[in-house]
Amino acid sequence: MSVHHYIACDLGAESGRVMLGRLDDGKLTLEEIHRFANGPVRVNGSLRWDLLRLFDEMKKGLGKIAARGIKPDSLSCDSWGVDYVWLREREPMLSVPFHYRDPLRNEGAFERAFAVVPAETIFAETGIQFMTINTLYQLQADLVSRPWVFKSADCFLNIGDYFNFLFSGVVRAEESLASTTELYNPKKHRWSRTLQSKFKLPKKLFPEVVPSGSVLGPLLPDVAAETGLADLRVVASCSHDTGAAVAAVPVSGNNWAYLSSGTWSLLGLESKKPIITEQSRAHNFTNEVGYGGSIRFLKNIIGLWIQQECRRAWAREGHAYEYTGMAAMAEKVPPLRVLINPNNPRFGTPDRMPQKIVDYCHETNQTPPATHGEFVRCILESLALLYRRTLDEMEEIAGKKLTTLHIVGGGSHNLLLNRLSANATGRTIIAGPSEATAIGNVLIQALALGHLASLDELRRVVRESFAVTTCKPEDSAIWQQAYERFRQLPI
Repeated sequence: MSVHHYIACDLGAESGRVMLGRLDDGKLTLEEIHRFANGPVRVNGSLRWDLLRLFDEMKKGLGKIAARGIKPDSLSCDSWGVDYVWLREREPMLSVPFHYRDPLRNEGAFERAFAVVPAETIFAETGIQFMTINTLYQLQADLVSRPWVFKSADCFLNIGDYFNFLFSGVVRAEESLASTTELYNPKKHRWSRTLQSKFKLPKKLFPEVVPSGSVLGPLLPDVAAETGLADLRVVASCSHDTGAAVAAVPVSGNNWAYLSSGTWSLLGLESKKPIITEQSRAHNFTNEVGYGGSIRFLKNIIGLWIQQECRRAWAREGHAYEYTGMAAMAEKVPPLRVLINPNNPRFGTPDRMPQKIVDYCHETNQTPPATHGEFVRCILESLALLYRRTLDEMEEIAGKKLTTLHIVGGGSHNLLLNRLSANATGRTIIAGPSEATAIGNVLIQALALGHLASLDELRRVVRESFAVTTCKPEDSAIWQQAYERFRQLPI
C-alpha cells in the first residue's frame, strides 16, 4: 500500500491546529505541525472573529510541512458551526464576522423568529435544536440591524467552508456544516425553501451544497507559491468539527452513543434517518447530517466552557493552572457536595464565571465552593450528571438502549471527568482518541481520494491506530441519589 499524507486545518473556539496525517499500510499517525490561539475579539461593543489572522496561521503550518519536503495529497478545513462570513466578488470578506456568543446580537432571537414562523414549523423543516446562536437567528439579526448586507453580498459561507474557499477559490457549502444552520432540510438534503421564503432570505445568498468528502479542486496558485506546496487538492471532508469527530469514533456494533467533549459537549447517537418528532422537539434534540448522509441525533450542551472560563478568571487573579493541575485539585475534594445545572443560561455567557457559580449556589440554598478544587469538582460532577439526563432522554426518544458512551475530543484526556461520567451515567465509558476531529478530517479525505473504501474501513483504521481507555461505573447508589438532587435543580 502506498503512503499518503493529508493536512487537516482544525479550528476550535480556543485554538486552531494544522495537523499532518500519514496513512501507511492501514495505520494512521497524526502529528501537530502548528498550533495557534483563537478567540473572540471585542470591537465597538461586539464580539468578532479574526479570520484573516487564522488563515495566515494556517498558511504558516502549510509552509512548515513544505519545508520538510513532504508532499501531501490533500487538505481540508473543519470548524465549529453556525457562524458565517459574507462574500462579495473578490473581497476576502464583506464584513468582520460575528462571534456566536455576541450577547446583543442573540437578544430576542426566538421572539423575532417565532413571530414570523412557528417553532413547530421550523423544527419540522430542519430538525435542529433551538439555540439563539444558530445561523437562522444571526441572519435575522442581520436583516434587522444590517439590511445593507443582503443587498451587497453574493452569498454567505460558514467558517470551515470559508477557509476551504480561501484555499481553493471554490464556493461550496459542505452538508454536515450546512445542516447546523437551522436552514437546511435533512430529509430533502437541500436548503429549506419554506424557511427561505417565509423569512425573506434570498435564495441567491445560499451556496450550493455538496456531500461530505467532495473534492473541491486544486490549491490556489498564489497559496501554493506562498506555502511551497503544489499538486495539492482541497477537499470538503466534514467541514463541521463534530461531523468529522463522529466519523472517527472507533466503534463496532450497536448500542453506543458518542460524546464529542471540548468547549461544547455534543452528545448523541448515529441514525440512518432524522428523528423529527414532537418528543425530540420538546427535549430540544438536533438532527445534523454526518458522513454518507447519516444523521447525528444529538444535543449540543454546554461542556468544558464553564471550567475554561473559571481558568481564565483565576489566571487574571494570578493563578495560572494547566488542566491536569485543575483535575488534580478536584481529585482531593470530597465528592458531590454541591451541584449546578450547567444548562442555566448564565453559564453560557463569558466573564465572572466563579461568581456566577457562587450566585447559583446561594439561590439554590447550597454552600458555594470555597477553593478552586471545589469549583472544578462541582463543574465536572454536574456535567457528568447532565450527560446522564441527556442519555436517558435519548434512549426514550430513539427507542434504543445505549450501554456504551464513546468520549472523543480534547475532553477525553480528562480522566477524572471520564470516571465521573461512568459513575453518573451507569454506562461503560470508552475514551479516545482525543484528536478525533482531525482524524476524521484526514480519513474522510482518504475516502474522497479513493485511498479507503468505506466508513467501516475508516473506523477500523482508527481502532487499529489509536489507544483508548475504559471506565466502568461504580458507586451506583450514591450517584443515583446525586442524580435525584440534580433533577431538582432549576434551569
